[in-house]
Amino acid sequence: MQPKRQPKPPSATRIAAVSAVSALALGVGAPAALAQDTGSSAVGGERLGRSDVQVAPLAGAPALPGELTGRSWLVADAGTGEVLAARNAHLPLPPASTLKMLFADTVLPKFDRSLEHQVTADELADLGVGSSLVGVKENLPYRVEDLWRGVFLSSGNDAVHVLAHMNGGVPQTVSEMQARARSLQAKDTKVASPDGYDMDGQVSSAYDLTLFARAGLRNADFRSYCSTRTARFPGGLDKNTGQRTVFDIANTDRLLGKYPGLIGVKNGYTTNAGATFTGAAERGGRTLLVTVMHPRAQGRVYDEAASLLDWGFAAAGKVQPVGQLVEDLAPQATTGGTGGAAGTPSGGTPQAAGNGGADLPPWSRPPVLHGGPGLAPALWSGAALATGLAVWGAAGTVGRRRASARSTASAAPAAPMLVGGPSGVGVMGIGSTGVGSRSHRRLARRTLALLRRRPRRG
Repeated sequence: MQPKRQPKPPSATRIAAVSAVSALALGVGAPAALAQDTGSSAVGGERLGRSDVQVAPLAGAPALPGELTGRSWLVADAGTGEVLAARNAHLPLPPASTLKMLFADTVLPKFDRSLEHQVTADELADLGVGSSLVGVKENLPYRVEDLWRGVFLSSGNDAVHVLAHMNGGVPQTVSEMQARARSLQAKDTKVASPDGYDMDGQVSSAYDLTLFARAGLRNADFRSYCSTRTARFPGGLDKNTGQRTVFDIANTDRLLGKYPGLIGVKNGYTTNAGATFTGAAERGGRTLLVTVMHPRAQGRVYDEAASLLDWGFAAAGKVQPVGQLVEDLAPQATTGGTGGAAGTPSGGTPQAAGNGGADLPPWSRPPVLHGGPGLAPALWSGAALATGLAVWGAAGTVGRRRASARSTASAAPAAPMLVGGPSGVGVMGIGSTGVGSRSHRRLARRTLALLRRRPRRG
């Protein structure tokens, strides 16, 4: 009797084909996500790419404020992300110190607020001429929380540079800020300095600055610092007593403490940029975000921001959104007030602190979202199914070989295998409810049968 012919093990090509077919099959039904990722030329919606005023009033909607001179402005609901009205939302303009919001989004989660750092002379070198300063002194220790108060209240470029050096240096921090902007889908932003000081090519937009504020306010420390009106800041050494002095600093945001419900966030001004401001205010359980860039006169930035906030609260339920604030592609962990502690991102999904799961192997990382929730879960499920089919096929081949070698009547069932899924959830590789169920085995057989057919030449 001739020995039974052993089936050939599934080739890498066949397994790859099964994986591709499975992933494509599960990806059907997410066309909207694909369209959002590759279609619209303006992030957040086509209307936000227009230069004129965009608003869609319903019956009873209040009129927009009459005197709005900002070259670019936007008002949005922080909770839903709906953009209520905008003008030139994506116009790239110099951001001045409002770019410090992105600096804080990038660096603030990395250091515990109680950490002390000895400032060196090198860390205070290369500050731009005319920079706003809080008064950091070299060769003295500062707590991280004091430095952040210097950043938010006094817009201190000296405090920014010290924190940037703690983070590995100014060039590395600039690179990380640009990467953070990409993860926030802030595509109008080009970073050249960590403090927003005027530099060639450094721009942002009303849309991007609003994204930075929305992301920052999800961090408890960020929210605390930007809402602080006054604080005590460490000074130098008293020559007579040798003791450390302190002095008062005040938030330069003119609306803080004056506009009802204002939370923060950040103001800025340079000769080149003019006045810029991003603010957040809460009223009746609703939080609005507003950004105004480059009004006709410096002082008008606060008046126009306040009038847009007034309009936004009055327009609740009376306007249709003209766009959407997109979500962070790789949410950083929020902090519980200690700075740098691991937490739960705004989306409610636990992740490794600050790296979005980058330290995990590729097959265990959470899916990266591009443009909406529809596509990524489908692709993740497709990848899990495809991996399960490959494992099932390989396990079956091994089982048949072992059965033939032992000349037994039937092969022992292969052991179940867990395939890593989102949030560490395992997907059964074999079993009546797993990837190796009857319907999936039929899918695998049909796919392999198609692959065996040779193409006909006409």
